[in-house]
Amino acid sequence: MRKPRDFDAELKTLEDKARELRTRKVQQLGELVIATGADQLGTDELAGALVAIAETKDAAKREAWAKRGVMFFESRSRRTAPTTGRNLRQAPAQPGSTQSQAGGMGSQ
Repeated sequence: MRKPRDFDAELKTLEDKARELRTRKVQQLGELVIATGADQLGTDELAGALVAIAETKDAAKREAWAKRGVMFFESRSRRTAPTTGRNLRQAPAQPGSTQSQAGGMGSQ
C-alpha cells in the first residue's frame, strides 16, 4: 500500500527553500553593490539608477552594460583568485577600487 503524501510538509519545505533563495539573492546583491563601489551612492540615487536600468528597452545600451559587467568580473577575478569556489558572477567579498567603473553606469 502506498504511503499518503504530506502536502503540508512538502509546502513548508518549498517555502523554506524559497525563503533561503531570496535571502541568498539579497546578500549577493548587497555584496555586488559594495564590490562595485555603488554603496557610496545615496539610496534614492541607487534606486533611481536601478529603476532606469530595469526600464531600459534599448538593446544596445543593455549590451554595453553587459559587456562592462563582464569586464568588471574578469578584472576582479584576475586580481583576486577565487579561494571559496564561488561563481565569478557573484559579488566578491572584498570590494576593490572600481569606483571609476561604477560611476558612469547610466551614461552609456
